[in-house]
Amino acid sequence: QVQLAESGGGLVQAGGSLRLSCAASGHTFSMLAMGWFRQAPGKEREFVAAITWASAGTNYADSVKGRFTISRDNAKNTVYLQMNSLKPEDTAVYYCAARSSGIWDYWGQGTQVTVSS
Repeated sequence: QVQLAESGGGLVQAGGSLRLSCAASGHTFSMLAMGWFRQAPGKEREFVAAITWASAGTNYADSVKGRFTISRDNAKNTVYLQMNSLKPEDTAVYYCAARSSGIWDYWGQGTQVTVSS
């Protein structure tokens, strides 16, 4: 089992920045990748970004490319999401996820990000 704990959400004005953190604990040796998803009110959860644990290869949703950066610190078992040039449409609950197989099987509790216009 892997446990995930997010932090760093909050309220920011449009154009501002936030950095989310996600600390993993438990059987972290089994992780292949970690990622971030988000869910806005009335919408389905959507993929934001992911990073492979071994090679640090990254993948982003088109809506955040050039604005968000995902990174990881292997020694701390932590993944980060640096969010710049935030827009009101980025407002959502952001969830950290990890996978040890082909599916995202571990999830954090979520952290709220609110971007005011």
